[in-house]
Amino acid sequence: MHFPRAAGLLLHPTSLPGRFGIGSLGHNAERFIELLSRCGMQLWQVLPLGPTGYGNSPYQSLSAFAGNPLLICLERLQQDGLLSEHDLANAPAFNARRVDFGAVIPFYAEMLKSAFGNFQHRDYPELQAEYEQFLHQQADWLPDYALFSALKKHFGGGPWTDWPKELVRRQKAAMQQWREKLAEQREAVSFQQFLFFRQWQAIKGRANEAGIRIIGDIPIFVAHDSADVWANQNRFHLNPDGQPKVVAGVPPDYFSETGQLWGNPLYRWQVMSRQNYTWWAARMKQTLHVMDIVRIDHFRGFEAYWEVAGDAENAIIGRWVKGPGAALFHALREQLGELPIIAEDLGVITPEVEALRDGFDFPGMKVLQFAFGSDSSNEYLPHNYPPNCVVYTGTHDNDTSIGWLGGNTHADYDQLGQEQQMALRYMGLLNAQDFHWAIIRLAFSSTASMAVIPLQDALGLGNEARMNVPGRADGNWEWRYVEENIPDWVIDRLADMVWLYGRQPQPA
Repeated sequence: MHFPRAAGLLLHPTSLPGRFGIGSLGHNAERFIELLSRCGMQLWQVLPLGPTGYGNSPYQSLSAFAGNPLLICLERLQQDGLLSEHDLANAPAFNARRVDFGAVIPFYAEMLKSAFGNFQHRDYPELQAEYEQFLHQQADWLPDYALFSALKKHFGGGPWTDWPKELVRRQKAAMQQWREKLAEQREAVSFQQFLFFRQWQAIKGRANEAGIRIIGDIPIFVAHDSADVWANQNRFHLNPDGQPKVVAGVPPDYFSETGQLWGNPLYRWQVMSRQNYTWWAARMKQTLHVMDIVRIDHFRGFEAYWEVAGDAENAIIGRWVKGPGAALFHALREQLGELPIIAEDLGVITPEVEALRDGFDFPGMKVLQFAFGSDSSNEYLPHNYPPNCVVYTGTHDNDTSIGWLGGNTHADYDQLGQEQQMALRYMGLLNAQDFHWAIIRLAFSSTASMAVIPLQDALGLGNEARMNVPGRADGNWEWRYVEENIPDWVIDRLADMVWLYGRQPQPA
């Protein structure tokens, strides 16, 4: 699918400002949409919005269908009468610039518990009607997720494979017994999901009214400790005890001598094929309900994926296994229509992967930080772009552009590393001053149909604002901005570039 020429910002909602320790789907999200509009931008890219587990990574979600209750705006709950000012007045003094998940999670748990208690014991006729409609609309996945979450909490938060065997194997009598035993806990989970999707749809509606499309992100694989795997065990390569037989990763390469062992269970694609890929169709339908465009992480895995034994300590020993290929996307298109997909095709990509991507006109990705390690033939240099692609200065996994430069924007050319020197040569710069503006200009001026810039780069921030360091156990996903970070002159300069390079909305 070809997209019109446009520009946008990459910002996960957790990074929004706010008084309760984490960004949320309230006033500050609306303010960010206004900022995008003032810049003439038409795209807002976010990371996966699902509930996170250990490590707080949005790429290891407890569900591919659910939303993260930590994004619920508590002030909106007060406006709905579900919380009082007294509830919110007792909030701790949170860090405004980092998400302290250790403090945020218990506070939100208490606030959402209070909101659910009020909903149970007071009269909210309109909200009750909306809630019942939501339960009906989400009946395909929500009951399993609500029970999974209630069981996980009941058994101390450990993985589902540690539960009693009858629950691991989802035996009918045990399932019914625990549904009844945890009825109120299940209802609380369902109510949180209702609040999340209610608020998210309001924010998405506001964005769409302003002419802004939201780019969502889904990983190709799902977490082993998730409702998806527990409720669909026949669709994954699992042992009888629920542990993965084989897991996903990538083989050793220039960046890692032992490869990357992700640990996600692998799909039984033959089973999914016989089912006409209905699970994937349901997943994509749900994502397209809350997003306008979908970026699929690790797209190459649909053509072939690296399979590693489930008990392996690293990803050195494995094999390439053919994925579903075009059959999956033909089935999705037949069931859902045109697919507004961006293919994350970074890394070593084979001609077969390129053929799969191009066969469905999915735009691929170009990251400017990857452009300067070789010569003028580098595919990430703008003069080599096909128009049907999306250019980024960097992604959530990269350092900020200033961090990548080395953090010294006053450095002369000969003080920089070889790749950084190449970058300055390509941009016609003699020194590193205003480097972040130069690389943004490079993205906006390129032939790529879409250009997306992490907000950190627009603000000229260093590696203290990096969102994620792959392989690092903690300290990721924490960065937030405060509104004072964004002066009017930054908005004006972005708006000028959007206009100058023809990325503004076109007249109807």
